[in-house]
Amino acid sequence: MAKEPMKLVANNKKAYHDYFIEEKYETGICLHGTEVKSLRMGKCSVKEAFIRIEKGEVFIYGMHISPYEKGNIFNKDPLRVRKLLLHKQEINKLAGKLAEKGYTLVPLQVYFKDGRAKVEIGLAKGKKLYDKRQDIAKKDQRRETERDFKIRNL
Repeated sequence: MAKEPMKLVANNKKAYHDYFIEEKYETGICLHGTEVKSLRMGKCSVKEAFIRIEKGEVFIYGMHISPYEKGNIFNKDPLRVRKLLLHKQEINKLAGKLAEKGYTLVPLQVYFKDGRAKVEIGLAKGKKLYDKRQDIAKKDQRRETERDFKIRNL
């Protein structure tokens, strides 16, 4: 029986622009039935989402999962707080890192792996304005070289 490939639901490109991602973790997420169906249809956004650790548990705030059309009374609030599933030692390690100045947790992507909804979170450090400018300059430089290469090869 072949393994089901990873199916990407939502991606957070803004996180890579605003932060240096130092470590990545794969977490499970507690969802209700209609939320899973909505996720399978690709109706999810993590652009404004953020993650907090409270009382030894990890929660994601601001993750928007659109209500399922055929869900009627079973639909939950699209912006409700959802619990992320991590091992206790991983949570303790992250809590220690977050106590340091400048670190935060951001969701990077939401996907299905082997039929289960997963959220990839990143331990991130904020970028300064000049760092963002350097990244934009590198991107423009790479785009220019690709364009020149394409013109020469025609």
